[in-house]
This record gives sequence, C-alpha cells and structure tokens, in this order.
Amino acid sequence: MVEFHHLAGRVWLCPGDDDPELVQAGVALIADERGSILVDAGQSPSHAREIQAALHAIDLPAPRWLVYTHHHWDHVWGACAWPGVEIVGHVTGAELLRAEAARPWSIPYLRAEVLRNRRLGPSFRARALAVDSWDELTVLPPTWIFTDELELPTGVRVRHVGGRHAPDSTVVVVPDSGVMLLGDSWYPPPLHLRTPTDEPDLALVGRLLDDEIGWYVSSHSPPLTLAEARAALDG
Repeated sequence: MVEFHHLAGRVWLCPGDDDPELVQAGVALIADERGSILVDAGQSPSHAREIQAALHAIDLPAPRWLVYTHHHWDHVWGACAWPGVEIVGHVTGAELLRAEAARPWSIPYLRAEVLRNRRLGPSFRARALAVDSWDELTVLPPTWIFTDELELPTGVRVRHVGGRHAPDSTVVVVPDSGVMLLGDSWYPPPLHLRTPTDEPDLALVGRLLDDEIGWYVSSHSPPLTLAEARAALDG
C-alpha cells in the first residue's frame, strides 16, 4: 500500500516497493504551507497518482517543486503526472534526460533493446510492469537547473555529489528537520553497468555525515539515524 509516514520535522516518507523486480524507489515530501517539495517523482504516471492519493489522504500541502535526486527512470518517469510543479535537477541529468525523452518508449522498443543487450533485461522488464499506458508517458528534463548547490525558497538545500551510481546524483538537506535525503548516491552502478568489483560507495556516505543531521534516507533502503549510519560505516 502506498502511504506516507512522518520521519522528522516537516519530512514525510513514502517508501517504494521492496520487491527488487519492481525497481520502485521511495519518495519524500518536505511539507510547507508556502509550497511543499517532492523529492523524486515516482516510477511511472500510475505510481505518481498513487502517491498523490496518499498525500490527499493525510491532507499534506501539494508540492510546488519536484527535485530529482538523479535521472534514472524509477525516480523521474512519474513527473509527467505532477502538473504545475517546477522540476529541479542537476545540469548533467538535464542533458541525459533530454536524450531519454527522445527515445520511442514502448514494449517493442524495450524488447528490441533487451535483445541488443541482455543485461538491460531486469530494468526493462520492470519498466514494462510499471507503465500502464505508454501514450501517457513523457520523460521530463528539469526546468530549474543547478550545477553545484542550490537553496530553494523554503530553506531546503540541494547539493550535487555525483558518484558511480549516476553522474548527476544529488542529495537534499532539510536543516531544520535534521534530515538528508541521499537518493541512490552511494549505491553501486546500475546492474547493466556493474562489474564484479563494484561495491557501495561508503566513502561518499562518510563525507556526507554531519553532526547536525540526525536522519539519512536512501531511496531503496530504510532510514538510518546518524548513529546507525556511523555504525554501518564502521562495520
């Protein structure tokens, strides 16, 4: 069931599905009466609509901004179902998404690409399961583009960290709530690009830890407290 849970301060989390074959990322809402910030869009228009229903169910303020943590499909394909939001993303992701938007997404296209490169199979099967109608899917690049760091009008900070998972990986910091949203920044590269030696980038997480931040949230993992994150790094 798609639903939001309060984490801390004005940060609410909507976890993704934990079935790895579905490749469904979680999203976050930073609630603010001046206009909320949605972090990632959902993996498809139908997933986005489920997220919208979950927001409505607990009467959270509608998002005014949508921040992409990176350009991968399970974080951005729902954006076309969020009318009226301004999309914030890194300049590298904007370039990549313009190329993605030009692809003829459809079941025949997915099949042809998997036949060309079998390693795309898990990701492309998940896309086929996620999208109810290819006619309603439009891949949207960000409209508000940044390079290094950006502070949004509600005091939320967006910072490019890069890494091997995606060149545009971005973290979102909510200082007044003591929360950092990590996206997939420390994960190894996607399966079709991964090598046997690729591992999670724990050094990246270590550089991000901050005594002023009490919660660290990844898109496909449960939230960790600062103490839990330090223990995981030490282990």
